[in-house]
Amino acid sequence: MSWIIPRWPAPVSVKALSSTRVGGFSLPPYDGLNVGMHVGDDPHRVERNRHWLQQQAGMPSAPIWLNQTHSTVVVEVDAPTAQVLDADGVWTQAPNVVCSAMTADCLPVLIANTQGTKVAAVHAGWRGLSAGIVEQALTQFANDDVVVWLGPAIGPQAFEVGDDVLAAFSAHDDHAHLAFKPAHQTGKWWADMNHLTRLRLRQLGIDAVFDNGLCTYQQADQFYSYRRDGVTGRQASFIWIEAN
Repeated sequence: MSWIIPRWPAPVSVKALSSTRVGGFSLPPYDGLNVGMHVGDDPHRVERNRHWLQQQAGMPSAPIWLNQTHSTVVVEVDAPTAQVLDADGVWTQAPNVVCSAMTADCLPVLIANTQGTKVAAVHAGWRGLSAGIVEQALTQFANDDVVVWLGPAIGPQAFEVGDDVLAAFSAHDDHAHLAFKPAHQTGKWWADMNHLTRLRLRQLGIDAVFDNGLCTYQQADQFYSYRRDGVTGRQASFIWIEAN
């Protein structure tokens, strides 16, 4: 499997997928389909991986790539561009503009309105998620009915965090503790990013949320994981509106 197609009720005009590490041209420790240009891999191999994925997946243009810093910045793009944008989310109303979010444990969040006229891709690590990156992206969908897909990320059996992470989410939501289970060590918790995201979306009245239950940390043959490997590649999630 070289990519994952979301199972969600998005309009037929909305196309989406998540890449994996399967296939590609990168060598160890990035072996596979690494699309991250910033991780120390040979840039020529990364470009080859990106071009291969674009062609094989039938993307109408080269994806919009982001310089992700765990911010809450979400930018609008109305045409394909080779410029790398400083943001952790990108959205568009224009057809054939491929939005993307790179991850290697963080949660990729894809959003589409039910009219098929707006789409967004968001990179949500715990810092960005707790600070409101998903809510910021959804301000662009005001008054629209939306569907949301949560892509491959580190799972609740692998994402060990400290009291600071629990406190960051609990400050926003009295129910956030439901997404944390005590770990073996005092002051440590197993955090469920999907659950945390669903809780925040529910506060916005959004229940049409779908995921695939895949864990980047536990499935080493399929996914890159920064927490597991340290020096590693990146997969990405993509979404676009197909022109009529």
